[in-house]
Amino acid sequence: MGSYGIGVSRAVAVVAETCHDELGLCWPRAIAPADVHVVITGKAGDDISVAGEKLAQELHSAGVTVLLDDRIGVSPGVKFKDAELLGMPTIVVVGKGLADGVVEVRDRATGERSNVAVGEAAQHIAHICKSGT
Repeated sequence: MGSYGIGVSRAVAVVAETCHDELGLCWPRAIAPADVHVVITGKAGDDISVAGEKLAQELHSAGVTVLLDDRIGVSPGVKFKDAELLGMPTIVVVGKGLADGVVEVRDRATGERSNVAVGEAAQHIAHICKSGT
């Protein structure tokens, strides 16, 4: 049985083959399923969880496509591994840094990390997503 032409499944396979590292996929921003993967490391209803959900909503309101990992009962390590495996271009960790008023913003492809003040995070991340950097 043969298949002719380039279908969606073949295009995704090409992306997976060319845009990956030892941790998983590294989607190019132009075709990524989401711009940002927000990982909440707190428990449901605590300050970290509330801040993460608020940030995800602010990003969504700014026109950014967000994948929110708010799973309960899953360790932060599993969430981090899943975020790397899925490979959204920007990973935002809302966790222990919240005590210092910051969230961690990670570029999935380069691994570059920076701490951004919570109050400026949505604007900063939206700028990254819109500028493509």
